[in-house]
Amino acid sequence: MSFSKDFVWGAATSAYQVEGAAKGYGKGLHIWDVFAGEPGHVFEGHTGDRACEHYFRYREDVRRMKEIGLQAYRFSIDWSRVLPEGVGKVNEEGIAFYDRLIDELLEQGIEPYLTLYHWELPYELYKRGGWMNPEIVEWFGAYARLVAERFSDRVSKYFTINEPQCFIGHGFLRGEHAPGLRAPLRDTFEMAHNVLKAHGRAVQMLRQYGKQPLSIGFAPTCGMCYPETEKPEDIEAARQMLFALAEEDRDWAWNVSWWSDPVLLGRYPEEGLRRYEPYLPRITPEDMKLISEPIDLYGQNIYNGRCVRMGENGKPEEVKRKEGFPQTAMGWPVTPEALYWGPKFLYERYHKPIYITENGMACHDLVSRDGRVHDPSRIAFLTEYLSQLKRAAGEIELGGYFQWSLLDNFEWAKGYSGRFGLIYVDFATQERILKDSAYWYRDVIRSNGEEL
Repeated sequence: MSFSKDFVWGAATSAYQVEGAAKGYGKGLHIWDVFAGEPGHVFEGHTGDRACEHYFRYREDVRRMKEIGLQAYRFSIDWSRVLPEGVGKVNEEGIAFYDRLIDELLEQGIEPYLTLYHWELPYELYKRGGWMNPEIVEWFGAYARLVAERFSDRVSKYFTINEPQCFIGHGFLRGEHAPGLRAPLRDTFEMAHNVLKAHGRAVQMLRQYGKQPLSIGFAPTCGMCYPETEKPEDIEAARQMLFALAEEDRDWAWNVSWWSDPVLLGRYPEEGLRRYEPYLPRITPEDMKLISEPIDLYGQNIYNGRCVRMGENGKPEEVKRKEGFPQTAMGWPVTPEALYWGPKFLYERYHKPIYITENGMACHDLVSRDGRVHDPSRIAFLTEYLSQLKRAAGEIELGGYFQWSLLDNFEWAKGYSGRFGLIYVDFATQERILKDSAYWYRDVIRSNGEEL
């Protein structure tokens, strides 16, 4: 088992989590600027106003990427930085920043993978209804057109939407993320349908205005499922549970099939159409054609999974985790099997090259007396996870892997309390230190995973 010779090794970030420069520079407000700026929403009142100052320090950060040996960098554009009101007037200062970043990446031999939407909804559009307003399909399409016109001469890899499960589930069902609402179920299904239509419209616009052939994908997330044993019945139980819908209606957004089946299979799951019928908007054949515009890449953000077996009643059941089960500094379970079984089940269902668009762990990192950041837990975590991905590489088409994250950064409602980076950031001084895991990852990349 080995990775293909053209397998892509990278790392990922998102705009609000790293850029800083949140005020001024022609940028408009987005919903996270507003949400984090109000007390009680984010850990200890942290905001992304400074974050990692990537806006100013991108050259240093790209040099660090080169030092690690990254082949690709997945980053997002802040919609409100290039279109301060979400539509209309372009902020040329924002465009110029992304131009400089892209040029610097290419000069260092690192391929840019560009994400259109990683949760920075322009506040002016939010005030007009945001994802509730069906006009957002065209707003997002116009934004995608701008991106294609300005950057596609140099950038050929795109992801449209990042983790709709999170920004709908956390932002509008649980109220834990921006804009902090607990909306009626009916509203959230309306928003989700508009999100998927906006994805399809963006695909159309990228294709139409791209200055070269583009590879376009979608980057959802969800906990994976893996079997307790490799008995056929346990494998089938894990497969069924992965694509099943959540037990509680208020948790409906946390699934794979409701989001990915429409994009890749052209239909919503029949079970969901029946179960959620009272909450659903009108769904037309034209909608489904738009949502299922052909894509080239299937991105999946995978951090952990649930162990599943077939119950005595012939139905899948989750296996309770043992006492002392390993977990990250965020309290997330450590389940490397998710990076074998997850991609395998997804590929079987969707038949698109799989990219792991995020994977990594938060550690309690600190600077030691020798000035280094020793993070053996992260190295152990990545060794096990990537070994499982390597196993999958022998069986399915895998395109690449993006470590989350390049830098310690602003972790949404957790603020700066969780460190996911390969690079340590002192948020007071903005000093960067490559962690031991960065050097370890460099060696993995050099060997194309053979040393795992």
